Amino acid sequence: MNKKNKVEYLIKELDNLFPEVPVPLDHKDPYTLLIAVLLSAQCTDERVNQITPKLFKRADNPFDMINLSVEEIKEIIRPCGLSPMKSKGIYGLSKIIIEKHNGLVPKTFEFLEELPGVGHKTASVVMSQAFGFPAFPVDTHIHRLMYRWGLSNGKNVKQTEKDAKRLFPSENWNKLHLQIIYYARKYSPARGWNINNDIITLKIGRKSILNKLI
Repeated sequence: MNKKNKVEYLIKELDNLFPEVPVPLDHKDPYTLLIAVLLSAQCTDERVNQITPKLFKRADNPFDMINLSVEEIKEIIRPCGLSPMKSKGIYGLSKIIIEKHNGLVPKTFEFLEELPGVGHKTASVVMSQAFGFPAFPVDTHIHRLMYRWGLSNGKNVKQTEKDAKRLFPSENWNKLHLQIIYYARKYSPARGWNINNDIITLKIGRKSILNKLI
């Protein structure tokens, strides 16, 4: 199966498996999504969704957020891990959003990636899920599966994103990246992975995967 056929098959099968793909992180607007995505670094979405209601009860907008101290933010988000760095990022980006963007989350990669604690992946999630801009955020799940499916060389996430954007039609990006994440969690986890349970890999990549394992 060549790459073109793999792409067509993947789009079809992922649509069958996951016709609806809600955003995994609970949020109500671009700002709360931005904060949730920042918190999700090295933390599960489930844990983030347990913490954000407590944080957003105190501050669900940048104006209220900067009325909290960095220490107060850190105590609330501590269960997410990396709380010293994340709390400084949340406070700092909230201040910049007020001072430079009139309290509104900016709608460009350039301005988003200038915010403290916001890298390209976080910016891509916000652009895609909050603003509907075609983007293909690559997390560890997508990076792993693009390699297992023989669609990228696994060198780094930057290359994986480049390959994904080259192979998949842009009109599919926003839905597809979520479908792949849902698929990875259910059928192709990093730990305890069994190729016989990985129905898509079994179909399009069994030979190449087994060769890599031998």
